[in-house]
Amino acid sequence: MSAPRLRRSTRAIVLDERERILLVRFGTSERELWVTPGGGVEPGETDEESIRRELLEETGLGVFDLGQHVWTRTAHGPLGDGHWDGEVEHIYLVRTLAFDPAPALGWDRLRAEGVVEVRWWTRSELEMAGTLFAPRRLPVLLRQLLAGGTPDEPIEVGV
Repeated sequence: MSAPRLRRSTRAIVLDERERILLVRFGTSERELWVTPGGGVEPGETDEESIRRELLEETGLGVFDLGQHVWTRTAHGPLGDGHWDGEVEHIYLVRTLAFDPAPALGWDRLRAEGVVEVRWWTRSELEMAGTLFAPRRLPVLLRQLLAGGTPDEPIEVGV
């Protein structure tokens, strides 16, 4: 059996001055999933180049200081029409002032990729939500990050 083909990707925990987190919703009529913004690293891109491109495309955030790589997440499942068997995500902390998300790609392109909404969440909204997040434990992980600060080494956060 061959090793799984895992795509490298970057994501960001985008927090504003009120410690709200910016999330992206992927949705279909059967299922929705809220995730941190980001996506696949293109050939020749560094993590920083990738996260800057992805945040601009998905949220409109173009100017920011990239924080520390705090979490890693490995997810298995077909991606890219079966081209990938899953992905390994490097998740970085980004602090910014609040802004109104205005994706540079435009909503037609984002919807074609399955993105149907981008919005800020408070910690209490996260903890009370009856929805699916990636990572699944996002409310707990965010609470731990905000209470304990950034880890010395990235933490594997699971699915």
